[in-house]
Amino acid sequence: MRITVIQHADFEGPGAIADWADAHGHEARRVDAPSGAFPAPDEFDFLVILGGPMGARDEAVHPWLAAEKRAIRAAVDAGKCVLGVCLGAQILAAVLGAEVGRNPEPEIGWYPIELTPDAVPSPVFGAFPPEVVVGHWHGDTFALPAGATRIASSAACENQAFEYAGGRVIGVQFHLEWTAPDIEALLATCAADLVPGPHVATGEEFSVGERVHGPESRQLLYSLLDAMAHFG
Repeated sequence: MRITVIQHADFEGPGAIADWADAHGHEARRVDAPSGAFPAPDEFDFLVILGGPMGARDEAVHPWLAAEKRAIRAAVDAGKCVLGVCLGAQILAAVLGAEVGRNPEPEIGWYPIELTPDAVPSPVFGAFPPEVVVGHWHGDTFALPAGATRIASSAACENQAFEYAGGRVIGVQFHLEWTAPDIEALLATCAADLVPGPHVATGEEFSVGERVHGPESRQLLYSLLDAMAHFG
């Protein structure tokens, strides 16, 4: 399988997504989003859109976002597997016609999500537990796109995951892909975001959270990617 990973920032890489691709012998190509050089749908089977510090509506500051959205729209229309993570989910939701804006409050740390009843029959999320603690680092959120199914919510954020096109297209606000080096990179670059709040962890809590919850998150990531790969 040919995988294209759109990366928006040096410190937000594919993490365990790359490990999964290597373990399955898949070809994984990274695309630097600010370069504006997005591939056509016939160049990949699976498109992954990672997180980043910018906003999904920031075309005026980041003109390449318009080209990225066109590339994502083309991938969806071509029937490709598409996974958006955090900012990637927000961009994907915008491409599908949904509003993206500020979440009521930041959500940074390791906090539980609750899966909706619609997750039970899902071909992608059916193996997930009803509640699981996962990693978060976001100040924005997305509305649910028309035709999409809400899959998960948290106390701080109503739309934590959606499924579209029968599970071929997935957006997750949370992070299952983080590894210990990813946590170190985020804390080294974005520690200023850790302003005390009801859903904002300290740096130490954030690091400890990866050690406690990271292994289960990565197992769930592999389950999600395995399920999506069947569409490819």
